[in-house]
Amino acid sequence: MGQPTRYRKSDGSRVSGGSSDNKPPTRLVTGGRRKEWTGAVVNPPIWRASTHLYDNVANLRAAKRSNEDGRFFYGRRGSPTQWALAEALTEMEPGACGTMLFPSGVAAIACALLAVLTPGDVLLMTDSSYDPTRSYADAFLKKWGVETRYYDPLVGAGIADLICEKTRAIMMESPGSLTFEVQDVPAICKIAKEREITTLLDNTWAAAHFFRGIEQGVDIAILAGTKYIVGHSDVMLGSVTTHDKYWARVRRTAQQLGQVVSPDDAYLALRGLRTLDVRLRQHEAGGLKVARWLAEQPRVARVLHPALPDCPGHDIWQRDFSGAAGLFSFVMDGGGEEAVAALIDDLALFGIGYSWGGYESLALPVDPTPDRTATSWDAEGPVIRLNIGLEDPDDLIADLAKGLERYEKAACRK
Repeated sequence: MGQPTRYRKSDGSRVSGGSSDNKPPTRLVTGGRRKEWTGAVVNPPIWRASTHLYDNVANLRAAKRSNEDGRFFYGRRGSPTQWALAEALTEMEPGACGTMLFPSGVAAIACALLAVLTPGDVLLMTDSSYDPTRSYADAFLKKWGVETRYYDPLVGAGIADLICEKTRAIMMESPGSLTFEVQDVPAICKIAKEREITTLLDNTWAAAHFFRGIEQGVDIAILAGTKYIVGHSDVMLGSVTTHDKYWARVRRTAQQLGQVVSPDDAYLALRGLRTLDVRLRQHEAGGLKVARWLAEQPRVARVLHPALPDCPGHDIWQRDFSGAAGLFSFVMDGGGEEAVAALIDDLALFGIGYSWGGYESLALPVDPTPDRTATSWDAEGPVIRLNIGLEDPDDLIADLAKGLERYEKAACRK
């Protein structure tokens, strides 16, 4: 058995502690639970602290020479509650060196890009990326002197033809936001490594559990922990996990930007993390049942779910992923905004709201068209995104069936 991987020093060297050879569900339960952080209880307590005290001036001065989790310094660098979460997230990614925590997924994406880009660089970004990621690139990064060029999410190894002498990073998201194209991440990473280009992946859909980015060649793996990691729709959280080459750079950038997560939020994220495997399996089962039912409905043109054969990149999903999340979209056959509102407004078990990954189901009308520049979005009708929660899928199907009846009536009135 190998020695446990716990936290890492700022130079990337490993500090002894917990097991890296256990299977992923076991690592979710055991990660970050160092005895010195938990004491006699199961979970790391909530350490609320801005000021960390030193025994003497010598210790104060010595602390300035180290910058690593597990050593007290100042509240902005965290304490055992945050360190435990960061360590547990690192253990989810074989080959990773460390994890930095952020107050939101967008903050994590922004910091990761800032850590690897400089004015004059070119960033390649998937055309199916999360809208706030595009907004950040098109506004902040552009003003900062970084050019963003968008690419077809299904480009695969063809990314080589898009790389220029100024390309410094490739930002991936797989599956894509709203339309769920699955990218050939290993192929893109192989090309990028040959050209010494940094690869970043928004891996929120798979939650680093159904797809492990670092293991697949990604340099920097990003999660909106707000979603599946927390799992209860009550905490905003982001994380950036990376290997030795980028760890010091990411950590330094995050600290210079003053990024910090409260111990209370870290505690809630740790609590959610322990049940991630069983929750994701239930989200997967419920999501697939609902998706397959929708695919058989005459008013539904197609279902955009990576585990279904008709979804773009399904073969790559089969090859690279160990499971499917409960988030997907479906395209209606005709109809319009009034019909969409008739379907969604009176759903009994689906809330209407942004985000996803919580235990409650959500339905959201979406329009991918404005967020496409490298590719075009042509659909038979409106698009609706569903987050399938932990309710009984038969109840959700019955609710959606009534919604489709309302949609049909509203569409016929037009």
